[in-house]
Amino acid sequence: MTHEVDDDATPPRRGGYRKGTERRAQILDEMIRMVAAQGVDASSLRSVADALGITHAALRHYFPSRDELLLAVYREHEVREQDAPDRMRSAIGDMRESASRNREVPGLVQLYTTLAADAVQEGHPATRDFMRERFTRLRADLAELIAADQAAGRIRADLDPVDLASLGIAASDGLQVQWLLDPEAVDGERVLRLLETIIPPADG
Repeated sequence: MTHEVDDDATPPRRGGYRKGTERRAQILDEMIRMVAAQGVDASSLRSVADALGITHAALRHYFPSRDELLLAVYREHEVREQDAPDRMRSAIGDMRESASRNREVPGLVQLYTTLAADAVQEGHPATRDFMRERFTRLRADLAELIAADQAAGRIRADLDPVDLASLGIAASDGLQVQWLLDPEAVDGERVLRLLETIIPPADG
């Protein structure tokens, strides 16, 4: 009995590396579109393959598991977020601007909360490593911005920057979950603005 061979699932030959890179980018673009429009429930490997007109085996050649696909999508989303023109570069300003943008793509917010939930369960080692590394990096980045605000007198210098960074992350993530569950009741951008006013300035 013979089997049909899917070109996308075979090892790349000459010129195949560029083709493979382009196909991987195409998969991520489609996945981001699907998640943004329909949420994580639409993100099974088979549904993505069907939308792209490729076989399930071909998709698994690029992303062997659902976890790997979801992580790749969120990493690509983060890269695009870094290029956003309205980033504030302040301790909580970035989070407020992100909360504002997230209102347009609730499916990608759901993807983030799904990754966070998977990370604390057994059986998702890659997701756990990704989220731990992300929190470590985010705490460090925010602590650096907070330290700059402290040096400029905008925040009291006796407050620990890493503790304040952890508080900001906890507030942002918790607000995202509340917003997903009840969008009309929670305005994450407004609440994060309130958090900025609660943190006392140097002369407070």
